[in-house]
Amino acid sequence: MPNLQYQLLNVFVTENIWSGNPLAVFKLAEPISDETMRRLGQQMNLSEITFVQDSAVADAQVRIFTPSYEMPFAGHPTLGTAFAVAEGRQQVSLAMKAGIIPVAVDGAQVTLTANAPSYRAAPASTELAAALNINAEQIVGTPRFVNTGSEQLVIPLDSPASVAACSLNLAQFERVACNQEGRSGALVWARAGDTIIARYFWSQHGQAAEDFGTGSACANLGGWLLAENTQLPLQLQMEQGHAIDRIARLTLTINTDQQIQVGGKVKQIGGGHFNLPSA
Repeated sequence: MPNLQYQLLNVFVTENIWSGNPLAVFKLAEPISDETMRRLGQQMNLSEITFVQDSAVADAQVRIFTPSYEMPFAGHPTLGTAFAVAEGRQQVSLAMKAGIIPVAVDGAQVTLTANAPSYRAAPASTELAAALNINAEQIVGTPRFVNTGSEQLVIPLDSPASVAACSLNLAQFERVACNQEGRSGALVWARAGDTIIARYFWSQHGQAAEDFGTGSACANLGGWLLAENTQLPLQLQMEQGHAIDRIARLTLTINTDQQIQVGGKVKQIGGGHFNLPSA
């Protein structure tokens, strides 16, 4: 098997190079096994990595792996992969398990258009508050599961201070935030003017984890805002990472046709290759 080349990118970057969510993009000259993809996800130990192959229905076929499992869709892998494969094109389409995702590329600024949202009721606010170690009164509006490609729980809070105060009661969190694929994840957020201050929590290998910047959750927040009949068009900025010393900056746009778009800046910071055995 030839060496596998990859690019290392940061997605949702600010002016600081040490910002955004890291991603490795592997461009495959020939197929590799699902097991090799899974093992490379484990080896890289990033929140996600992607594998790019030729597609008959889109500009590229993309598969997304975490260190533990494959995902049908995720935001920062979609944007970073589009940046890596664009090669001067301003529009690319990526075939994923969640469907074909259109992405606009304008230099470093990359923007995806998400699937239309679907919804599922969330547990009671008292149960969600117990999972986040906050008071139920800090939850405002209607928490709900939203799916624009990957189902997640979206929980509105009353202030950025309440977002900062969250910590996970892991057993309770895994019970109340479990999606239809059997994995637990939740976006907690509050408005600070035209900026959303957010944190995304999930469980992995029985441990609590927090994401640097979560494009799928930003898209699901767009779905949540549509369910609340928010006035359109709408453009907001979302920031994550304050509690883990690495800021990610995302843009959320909903146009008058109710299309949800999530964007951010992408920067390549390195690359490399793997020497894999032939058998």
